[in-house]
Amino acid sequence: QVIKCKAAVLWEAKKPFSIEEVEVAPPKEHEVRIKVVATGICRSDDHVITGALVMPFPIILGHEAAGVVESVGQGVTSVKPGDKVIPLFITQCGECKSCLSTKGNLCSKTDLGIRTGLMPDGTTRFTCKGKPIYQFFGTSTFTEYTVLQETAVAKIDSAAPLEKVCLIGCGFSTGYGAALQTAKVEPGSTCAIFGLGGVGLSVVMGCKAAGASRIIAVDINKDKFAKAKELGATDCIDPKDFDKPIHEVLVEMTGGGVDYSFEVIGRTDTMTAALACCQHNYGVSVIVGAPPAAQKITFDPMLLFTGRSWKGCIFGGWKSKDAVPKLVADYMKKKFVLEPLITHTLPWTKINEGFDLLRAGK
Repeated sequence: QVIKCKAAVLWEAKKPFSIEEVEVAPPKEHEVRIKVVATGICRSDDHVITGALVMPFPIILGHEAAGVVESVGQGVTSVKPGDKVIPLFITQCGECKSCLSTKGNLCSKTDLGIRTGLMPDGTTRFTCKGKPIYQFFGTSTFTEYTVLQETAVAKIDSAAPLEKVCLIGCGFSTGYGAALQTAKVEPGSTCAIFGLGGVGLSVVMGCKAAGASRIIAVDINKDKFAKAKELGATDCIDPKDFDKPIHEVLVEMTGGGVDYSFEVIGRTDTMTAALACCQHNYGVSVIVGAPPAAQKITFDPMLLFTGRSWKGCIFGGWKSKDAVPKLVADYMKKKFVLEPLITHTLPWTKINEGFDLLRAGK
């Protein structure tokens, strides 16, 4: 059956969301239709609104969520109606080169690089006012119901609180994994984190869980410092308080640079600063924030020649379908907290207010 429900449709860039009635087609073979119970707002969604991330319009955004399976298409074996699930914007097909490699997690079936806004068969499952509506990252969670590939759904503990574990669908896992999986932070090491939004705070938690002895949090919004300290930051600094470049401040503070740095903003100037603040011979810098489209980085190659490593990190380096249920289980065992990352809870029809809060740094 086609389901009629409400969704937040973005008809064009730089405009607010419009709450519309949409038709959601039934799942085809190897697809799953879910009722979305909770969804988070992420800066990557905002990048589409501002035009920094180019996507086709009209579109239903959203990629950090949790819900319940409503129906499944033919051939689906990993979930059944009634199961609690988290949508995966990085799929895990289990067959491509990245999925088969112990080192990789960026499944080639993910609609991240090509950004067609369509299902693999070249069509969409959403219609509004007779027009097809594009899908986002294969997830589209700003709607009451959505359709996903089976490879983009992880079944989770039926007791998990969906309004909290939805963060494991993107923000928390991305930051926590950047420290534990991508950088592989060691006990006793020194770390710097640029940007203290939800993902940056999750990096702080990951560094603390890994046993880092010094965790320096960097942000131009001092309102974020108290929470960063609560979650494990040992120092908090505002670049605006210094009359010299922030990387020089960090190198001085740490007697030669940090072991690990993380850029969790998505700005090219902070990416190069994060690289430069690393120890010159063995420091590792990880790019976690989604970079803006059409911008290039210019930097002195001597920064890398002396031995530093520069790494990228998508979804925290986790293999999504394998890792998400385990992360939910760890949360249920109180191995980490998610509550401090939740600043506001709104009815989803107030989504435009939610994005205003994001842009205001609140």
